[in-house]
Amino acid sequence: MLLLLLVHFAAAVVAPALFSWFGRRAFWLLALAPASAFVWALSWTSAVADGRGPVEQVEWIPALGLELSFRLDTLAWLMTIVVGGVGALVLVYCAGYFSAAAHGLGRFGGVFVAFAGAMLGLVTADDMLLLFVFWELTTVTSYLLIGHYADRKASRRAAMQAIVITTAGGLAMLVGVVLLGQAARTYRLSAVIADPPGGTVATVAVVCLLIGVITKSALIPFHFWLPAAMAAPTPVSAYLHAAAMVKAGVYLVARFAPAYSTNEAWHGIVLTLGCGTLLLGGYRALRQHDLKLVLAFGTVSQLGLIVLLVGLGTKAAALAGLAMLGAHAMFKASLFLVVGGIDAATGTRDLRRLSGVGRRLPLTATAGALATASMIGLPPFAGYVAKEAGLESLHDLPWVLGAVAVGSVLTVAYGCRLWWGAFSTKPAVVPAAVTESDEGHGLSIADAGTSTAAPAKITTPSLLLVWPALILAVLGLAVALLPQLGEHLLDPYADTYPEGAPGHLTLWAGFTPTFVLTLGILAAGALLFAVRDRVERWQAGVYRGPEADRVYRRFMRRLDDVAADVTAVTQRGSLPLYLGIILLVFVVGVGGTTLVSTTLPGDVTAWDQPAQVVFGGMTVVSAILVARARRRLKAVILLGIGGYAVAGLYLLHGAPDLALTQVLVETVTLVVFVLVLRRLPPYFSDRPLAGSRWVRLGIGLAVGLTVAGIALVAPGARLHAPVSEHFADEAVTFGGGKNIVNVTLVDIRAWDTMGEISVLLVAATGVASLVFLSRRAGAIFRERDAPADRAVWGEVPDTMAQLRRPDGPRSGADESRGQGPTSEVAPRSAARAREWLRAGRTLAPQRRSVIFEVVVRLLFHTMIVYSVYLLFSGHSAPGGGFAAGLVTGIALIVRYLAGGRYELGEAAPVQPGLLLGGGLFLSAGVGLVAQLVGGSVLQSWQLDLHVPVIGDVHLVTSLFFDIGVYLVVVGLVLDVLRSLGAEIDRRAETGEDAEVGEAVGGDAEPADAPGVRP
Repeated sequence: MLLLLLVHFAAAVVAPALFSWFGRRAFWLLALAPASAFVWALSWTSAVADGRGPVEQVEWIPALGLELSFRLDTLAWLMTIVVGGVGALVLVYCAGYFSAAAHGLGRFGGVFVAFAGAMLGLVTADDMLLLFVFWELTTVTSYLLIGHYADRKASRRAAMQAIVITTAGGLAMLVGVVLLGQAARTYRLSAVIADPPGGTVATVAVVCLLIGVITKSALIPFHFWLPAAMAAPTPVSAYLHAAAMVKAGVYLVARFAPAYSTNEAWHGIVLTLGCGTLLLGGYRALRQHDLKLVLAFGTVSQLGLIVLLVGLGTKAAALAGLAMLGAHAMFKASLFLVVGGIDAATGTRDLRRLSGVGRRLPLTATAGALATASMIGLPPFAGYVAKEAGLESLHDLPWVLGAVAVGSVLTVAYGCRLWWGAFSTKPAVVPAAVTESDEGHGLSIADAGTSTAAPAKITTPSLLLVWPALILAVLGLAVALLPQLGEHLLDPYADTYPEGAPGHLTLWAGFTPTFVLTLGILAAGALLFAVRDRVERWQAGVYRGPEADRVYRRFMRRLDDVAADVTAVTQRGSLPLYLGIILLVFVVGVGGTTLVSTTLPGDVTAWDQPAQVVFGGMTVVSAILVARARRRLKAVILLGIGGYAVAGLYLLHGAPDLALTQVLVETVTLVVFVLVLRRLPPYFSDRPLAGSRWVRLGIGLAVGLTVAGIALVAPGARLHAPVSEHFADEAVTFGGGKNIVNVTLVDIRAWDTMGEISVLLVAATGVASLVFLSRRAGAIFRERDAPADRAVWGEVPDTMAQLRRPDGPRSGADESRGQGPTSEVAPRSAARAREWLRAGRTLAPQRRSVIFEVVVRLLFHTMIVYSVYLLFSGHSAPGGGFAAGLVTGIALIVRYLAGGRYELGEAAPVQPGLLLGGGLFLSAGVGLVAQLVGGSVLQSWQLDLHVPVIGDVHLVTSLFFDIGVYLVVVGLVLDVLRSLGAEIDRRAETGEDAEVGEAVGGDAEPADAPGVRP
């Protein structure tokens, strides 16, 4: 079963390529996937009938008890036959239905096969959580299929409506699954059904499950999404809305009915909604003029009947329900395909415009007649056999029997109306207005009034639009001729029900009350069809009540309005307000609970050494001053002082790695803040902030006390030994290093680090997106690309010296820049030899600091070497890839601060994205290599080598993972410098910031404002 699922999803992946190679013929290849499931299920028929169906179990997440568990019993076997067989025929039908120039066939074919695979997984899953996963996959893929014509408003609206309703039901179903699994102490579906838990929790779980059924199978009051979904292509309607998707809800009822059909809540919901949906769908089908809408409301009606039978709780009804499930899949899918062929041949689905189609398309008419006969319950068809068994099983429930009889009369009436409207020759055709449908013709749900449109012209459709429908219709006849075989195959499922006598499937049981009732149903239905015009006029004059579809749309509109109002009140655009609310909720919720429900320990030691008081006092004082600060730069510097003080506390507590990392992070953060502050006003606000300072101070004090209280209480609340108590030994034994912090990051908890560096990459992308508004700039500013007037700024000091010469200055604009005819400019290479930095000449003289340039020149390479040392020594000494990356990043920062954006380009002439992506790829690749050579993901190996001259070398393969971390951190810092530094510099010089400020209605600082580096 798992292999079949992989086949489906592999076919879905390669579908776009297949269509690019083979065109529409790729549908034939894709049909092999569901056909393989059909053949596989047939090969297990005898074993399933004997109760020896296959079972597969593959561990998924053993620590959580999750597994890929599949099981093929009678119910799953029947659903697999339906999903695979009908799916294969519909895919073949698609090859003739879509034109060669149709747009998006690759996507359509891939999603269609993915949906078939999701349905296969859903009906064979033996784990409730796995079943829910496939349930939601069908929701997503059906949304994509219904909305295939994305350029049409009706398709988009129908797809959104379907996914909103079915997703809401799916969430309720998830609650039921979790409650039921927790109550049963297992999520194994077969185990829950064999020994179902009871009580209030089980009842609530059952109701939640039925909510999922109601939305998925379009039962009232959520029936309206199914007719609206007729905006989808006809093959989608034939598969999703006749054979597969809507049957998912029926399958769920059938799966849990043996265990919970005696539950009062279950019994009431199934009977009420089943009967109501049966009657409402049949009634609505009588007044539709679009053939697809007649079938859509008929499907709603039939779904109500099937849910009623399989959920009733008796053996006889269950047998009839399963028989009706199979019969419905055959005749309703066939009829949808027939309607698609009629639409292709005539250009319309309006039965008021169709006349003489049966004479021109005899094979299509034959398929339609056979399928219609099965739908209305004429012998000897599968629909008749199933309906006879269903009526026989309801004799003990007179009111339910009466409702089913009335619903069957409606089925006969709209079934006759369907075939008559599609194929008969009408003496007087009433033209009607045409609106867009899935093929570009036909009517919408709200039928338009009459117009002057001409009757439809008829052409001959492709045989591919005829044979799939004819095969399904003939199968409905062939299956009915072997009722004993069907009973033998379906009886094992019916026997799982706890109540009632066994049922039977038969073509002729004599003149029984059930047969007499069937004759009455057929006669009454024929009479209702005969007076169809009067019935239609009567329906038009009867008050319909509030339309469910209209109620839904109004509700969604009101929900949007409420959301907008709530957003307008809560989202005021004030970041301090948001943060203050979050912190206050934290203090009240967490702090209040801590204060009321816990007791602070009595043996608290204030400090171990006086230096801790000093660093702690610095942290407190800096925090208070930050809360009181009005200048942005002052607040940033004070915040940095607090961070450095925290690093001192780490050092005093014997954590040099953390202290080193804290210092480096504070340094980088301080620079980033300063880069951002260049483009912001110097003060937080021009208004007096005396009152708000005390508010901020109070909130900060409350949060600090809350966190301190949690830190005191949390260690005493531990019930189990911490997992980290063995890290010291594991770091040496398995990680091959003595630095517990670094070995934990790159080995013991490498998965966490993978997530963290992924977040760093996302953060870098987010920061860049805030600066590069339209697209990320790919240019690297190099010294050789600097404008000519900037490239000679390095010559200015020499020119100034010449101006002070006794013979006076040279005249002329060029001479004043050292380019006059009376003096030669030294070659650039010679001038560069006198520069401390490669791009120093690109800075204006008044913005240069010779001392800073000399210091940077002396320290840069030393910092790079030191970062490499930290990288390689971090496994057994303070350091590691993260700290090494930060040191390299700080080295790049000082180069940028000293020489500007051109100096940054000279220091690191590489794209940040290459470092970010390469680092993440290297870290992930190391983990995958371990698995390829027989180990587990992210497993490391230790190598002890003797290298001449160097000596013994201890190498751990997790070093390569650490190198990936190093590259990601360097890429992050470089990306920040390129975006918040170099790009903002460029905009300040070119005046783009001022243009942007005017465009958004704000005030941008001029390029020569204080603190702005060109």
